[in-house]
Amino acid sequence: MQLYVVRHAMAEDRDREKWPDDSLRPLTKRGVRRFRRAASGLRRVAPSVDVVLSSPYLRAWDTALILEDDAGWPSPVACPELTVDDVQALLDVIESFDQADSIAIIGHEPYLSRFTSRLLSPGWGPWLEFRKGGVAQLEQIDDSEPARFELRWLLTPKTLRRLSGR
Repeated sequence: MQLYVVRHAMAEDRDREKWPDDSLRPLTKRGVRRFRRAASGLRRVAPSVDVVLSSPYLRAWDTALILEDDAGWPSPVACPELTVDDVQALLDVIESFDQADSIAIIGHEPYLSRFTSRLLSPGWGPWLEFRKGGVAQLEQIDDSEPARFELRWLLTPKTLRRLSGR
C-alpha cells in the first residue's frame, strides 16, 4: 500500500476572537493559491489515489477539496482520528481500507509527524516535521504487526509548486 501524508495548506493564525472554535479556522487566500499550484505538481508524482481521508477541520478539509479539484484525487472522507494524537486509532482506520492500493491522509501537526515517525521507526520519537502543504509518500513493506513502512519521498510545498510547471 502507498500512503500519502499531507499537512493542510497555510491557514490563518490562531485567534480565539475570530475563531473561538479552532476547527473552523480557514486557509489563507495565499495558502489556497499556493496549494493549488502544489496540488498540480503533486498530480505529476502521485496522479491518483484510491481513498482520501481528511480531518474534518475546515483547513484540512479545504486542502482535501483542492486536491480533488487540482490533483484529480477522490472526494475526501471525514476522519476524526486525524484530529487527535492516537497513532493506533488512525492506523486502524487506514487498515480498514484493506482493498485500497493507495490512501492519502490530510491532517495537522504535530500529529502527522508523530504518526509518520511511528510508522517508519517504531519506538523512536518524532524525527520529522511537515511544512504546511508538505507531502510524504510511504510504502508499506510487509504485513507484520505493527505495520512497517518505508519513506519514498518527502516534498516541500515549494518543490511541489515547481513541479507544477506554472
